[in-house]
Amino acid sequence: MHKDLKKIIVSHEQIDERSKELGKELTEYYKDKKAPIVVALLKGSVPFLAKLIPHLELNIEIDFMDVKSYEGTESSGDVRILKDLDQSIKDDNILIVEDIIDTGRTLCEVKKLLYNKGANDIRVVSLLDKPSRRQVDIKADFIGFEIENEFVVGFGLDFNEKYRQLGYVGVLKDELYQ
Repeated sequence: MHKDLKKIIVSHEQIDERSKELGKELTEYYKDKKAPIVVALLKGSVPFLAKLIPHLELNIEIDFMDVKSYEGTESSGDVRILKDLDQSIKDDNILIVEDIIDTGRTLCEVKKLLYNKGANDIRVVSLLDKPSRRQVDIKADFIGFEIENEFVVGFGLDFNEKYRQLGYVGVLKDELYQ
């Protein structure tokens, strides 16, 4: 365990196993539908995306969006698009890959934007879900792990761009961010 963490809440092995399970669930969900364009939200979702897609038995395309709403440990409420999709998504099915759903504001705005661009159907798969912090009415369709209201890092999740490389999810020591 990294010296800056209080504890590990999701191990690398748990992420591996759940990614396989989610891959099967998603393959089943899309088996009689048009395969989705998988839209990963940068930067945090990249490790989860890499774990998940080998288990999708679908003919997918992948695209990325970079959206920002966090300053330090809190959502500013102002969602900014730093990188938009590289392709048209009119009449396409979209699978958003997210690292964590916290307040839900960012995901809510991204979904609105994608529907405005003409998406047919939008589903969300999130590695982590923190429902106790939700400020808008939004849920993931597929969830890896539901977690308590603790500040987590690792496996793509960061604090000021650090800790993303950890192979697991852990709780950052309070004194490092308060």
